[in-house]
Amino acid sequence: MLVAGIKSRPTYPGIAIDPHARRHVFALEGEGALALIEQGEALTATILARSEVLYTAGGSQGQDHHVGLAALKPDMIWLGPTIATLLFRLKGSLANATMGTRLYIAGTEGFIGQAMQIALDLGMDFHSIPTEHRGSRARRVQCVHCKGITENVTASPFKCSHCHLPLLVRDHYSRRLAAFQGVNIDAEDPGTAPEPEELFS
Repeated sequence: MLVAGIKSRPTYPGIAIDPHARRHVFALEGEGALALIEQGEALTATILARSEVLYTAGGSQGQDHHVGLAALKPDMIWLGPTIATLLFRLKGSLANATMGTRLYIAGTEGFIGQAMQIALDLGMDFHSIPTEHRGSRARRVQCVHCKGITENVTASPFKCSHCHLPLLVRDHYSRRLAAFQGVNIDAEDPGTAPEPEELFS
């Protein structure tokens, strides 16, 4: 059972375009593209002329969101084959960013956490980065026992992909690791783990 009210649990208030930013960098994954596309009138010609869009389909269910992004005609658009390549590109973009650059992140929770981690490592302030959760609620989970990370976890408990222990997925979130924490659910009585329950589909 999940514990409510854990303070480390991330919240995603949504993307709002900052009209005063001198440059806009959008890191988008899957349905996260819609967070930008749906900005409508906020996407003025001036805003788009100052915008760099980095997109990967990620876990998107076959939607052609890249077509909608291209139709916006931003100053720069880059389509990546995987989340890992997008994150590499994002690191380069932010490392060369100048004062007045605003970063926006939208997509699944695991993607948001990893993109945020890059921004924080480069000295950006966590509170200045608008985020919006779109798509799957699957979690990125770190096993507290072997330290391995399992992507796209939808059930609890689940078997760690590294050490194979049955893990209870907690609501405790590590911003440093961009992952929720998983703990052995039957440590005191091995073999008594309950059946997995789909919680994060």
